[in-house]
Formats: sequence, structure tokens, C-alpha cells
Amino acid sequence: MKIPVIKKLVEEVALEDLKAAEEALMEEQKPAIEIQGDDEGEQLTHVFAAIFILEKMEKNGVDFKTALREYTQKVRTSIS
Repeated sequence: MKIPVIKKLVEEVALEDLKAAEEALMEEQKPAIEIQGDDEGEQLTHVFAAIFILEKMEKNGVDFKTALREYTQKVRTSIS
């Protein structure tokens, strides 16, 4: 997971396009948007994170850093 990639997706890609990219990756297809990542798994992680963050920002009116912090806490919790 690379924070700069997630930030770029949040800033430059619409939520609908991210969801379409998520669907394409889940179907093992090439997404319509460019997503940086070493492989499809990392690309999907970046898309998941960007979707989560954008939805948090819109729903809760928080900034990028706050939403990112919440996402990373969820990831840490799921790992431990």
C-alpha cells in the first residue's frame, strides 16, 4: 500500500470511476483508469483505500488525513 498513490486517486478520480475500476479488477479485467501498483492485488488495495477515504470524506465531512488515518487503523486492526 502506497499512500501517494492512494492520495492521487482520491484527488484525481471520481468515486464512480473508482468503483468501476474495483469491479474490473475483481473480474480480472483491465480498469479504464490507470492505477499504480506492483500487481493487481496492490492496485485493488489502492482502489479500496481510495473508495473508503472518499466515502468517509463525503459522508463525515472530514479531510483526507483524517479519513486516511481511519483507514490505516482498520487495516492494522484486521492484521492483528
